Formats: sequence, C-alpha cells, structure tokens
Amino acid sequence: MTIGVLFVCTGNICRSPTAVGVFRTMVRRAGLEDAFQIDSSGTSVGHIGQTASPLAVEAAKRRGYDLSAHRARPLTNEDIERFDYPLAMDRSHLAVMRWMAPRSLVERPQMFLAFADDVRSPEVPDPFGGRARDYERALDLIEKGCVGLLSTLIPLVKTAT
Repeated sequence: MTIGVLFVCTGNICRSPTAVGVFRTMVRRAGLEDAFQIDSSGTSVGHIGQTASPLAVEAAKRRGYDLSAHRARPLTNEDIERFDYPLAMDRSHLAVMRWMAPRSLVERPQMFLAFADDVRSPEVPDPFGGRARDYERALDLIEKGCVGLLSTLIPLVKTAT
C-alpha cells in the first residue's frame, strides 16, 4: 500500500514544495520511500512550470533539503481523489480543495498543521515577497508539521506491510 500525500499552497513555489522536500527527506531517512507518493500543487495558475522560489530553495538547502527538481503545477480535481492526504497550508487552500472535491470526499482535504504539535496557528504564513527570515519561519512550521504527519502515518505503513 502506498500512501499519497499532497501539499497545497497558492503558487506552488514556496510552502508546498518546501513541505515536499522536508517530508521526502524525513521519509527517506526513515527508510520508507516505497510507502509514500509525495507531491505538491497550487491553487493559482500564475507560476506553472516555475522552480521553487530562490529564497525557499536557499532556506531548505541550509537545512539539508533539496528543492531543485521542483516545477510548479496547478491543483486538479483528480488530485483530491488520488491522494489520501491532500493538505492545505492555509484556510483559503482548504476552501478551494473542498470546493473542488467530489461530494463524497469533501472532508478528505485537511489543514497541514493539524498534524503539528505545539503550534499556535493552523496556517503556514505565505513567505512569498518577504525576507529570508519569513522563509525560515515557514520552514520551522513545515518541519513541525512533517514530523507530526510522519509520526501519524508510520503506524499505517507498518499495518499495511
């Protein structure tokens, strides 16, 4: 069984590709690459095909995460059906995802930071257009969310094997 995880933000150039880089690294370190399908997308079509934001790439690289292969793509209706965990970086993404979801799957999309422990806000603030420290703050939250997500999903992986 493969568990599909989709991270969703606005342009798919900052938060969601960062989450993919962090989560893939954590999954790889846990020896569970074959147990997951990990991807990201955006609710906006303004950045399709672009690489991750240079400040996101730099922040991730400083912590050992690689975003170099990323190319932005839009969220599709099929994504919500295909991925077991479509995860929103903020409430606006959650609203779009639930609007796009088939009626039977309207509750499937969730807030990403619902998986994070010790986080006050349910949203990862958008660092786009900000300074390097804004990307670092977003990365701090993304790491916490990924730790919580992986610890939630590991028992499902072990049950399936």
